[in-house]
Amino acid sequence: MENKDIIYYEELDSTNTTLEALAKDGAKEWTVVVADRQNAGKGRRGRQWESPKGENIYMSILLRPDFDSSIASMITMVAAYSVALAIRDMGFGQTQIKWPNDIVLQGKKVCGILTELHLNGTDIDYVIVGVGVNVNTPIFPKELSNKATSLYLEGKQPLKREVLLQCIVKHFEEQYAYFLQCQDLSFMKEAYERMLVNKEKEVRVLEPGKEYNAYAKGITDTGELLVITPDGCERKVYAGEVSVRGIYGYI
Repeated sequence: MENKDIIYYEELDSTNTTLEALAKDGAKEWTVVVADRQNAGKGRRGRQWESPKGENIYMSILLRPDFDSSIASMITMVAAYSVALAIRDMGFGQTQIKWPNDIVLQGKKVCGILTELHLNGTDIDYVIVGVGVNVNTPIFPKELSNKATSLYLEGKQPLKREVLLQCIVKHFEEQYAYFLQCQDLSFMKEAYERMLVNKEKEVRVLEPGKEYNAYAKGITDTGELLVITPDGCERKVYAGEVSVRGIYGYI
């Protein structure tokens, strides 16, 4: 990983938080923070990401994009697609994506991604992409066992974390370069949809203050989930959570 500052910590609170401090201090684009353990890992919507020592990948990548902040949300999906490609390179050809950015194996979550946008006024100052991959976790607590899995559990053998980490960064750098050229997701839309576990499935859309069932068709060039509601109307889902039958214990 040439021209990148890879900063390793045995333990820290959160790779995103640590990289944020480095970014404010002038760290260059493609600085990568990696930790063997997090004691306050961050997930979506303020949830904590379980981060035991010596098992998994906890990493954050710094970007300093020069484009309008309105398209920054698509970076998360570029990252998800890149991680899925990397995991497939490790021999997991069945790797899927749950819209917008969870990586799924056999109906269970194996990776989460948290992207944080930092603005200077209305302009982007920097973006931090946090990636947590369950690599060599041998067992999960009972309350997570039907929702989470690891590459070790699915492949029945341990993986070298540094090899997967390097593969993730390589794919992300390549896909992000395409994104910079297109300024949307048109370059990866068809490939992303082939991995999309939501596609052509009944889903439950949980938007703030509103929940409804729908049928998922795919995504738009800008990353919204296209769904058909029971009354036959097509809608774009911009935010909120989407549950898919058979995924994460949703029946």
